[in-house]
Amino acid sequence: MGNKSNGLMSGKKLKNKRKAARWHGRKYARRILKLREKADPLRGAHQAKGIVLEKRQIEAKQPNSAMRKACVVQLLKNGKQITVFIPGDNAQRFINEHDEVMIECIGGKMGRAKGDIPCVRWQVIKVNDQSLNALLRGKIEKGRR
Repeated sequence: MGNKSNGLMSGKKLKNKRKAARWHGRKYARRILKLREKADPLRGAHQAKGIVLEKRQIEAKQPNSAMRKACVVQLLKNGKQITVFIPGDNAQRFINEHDEVMIECIGGKMGRAKGDIPCVRWQVIKVNDQSLNALLRGKIEKGRR
């Protein structure tokens, strides 16, 4: 037999042993301590607003060779600065410095970067409360702020 308690009145001891043993699992500890949300600039939210500080280009990872368009955004909720991908052909034309943008997660594996864009986990979806997708397709014109 193992070293497990058995018999009458052993329920509490079994329960406490199980509780202590769970902390040895990395996934359990990370989930209970909410380490993912603490490390996330968006604090577990799906979307966030921010102000564009600068536009920049990021070199794609090997074997691709392209300059991916991105911008540095300062989040309104906590003031953190993150690099955000700008999806779409010539989409960077619609984004200027000091614009207010809405960002969301790109959706790479395990919440990490997607594709050949290194270290970038978020993308722009709205510029000054107007959909970037609609601006690209010519459905609406960029509003004055």
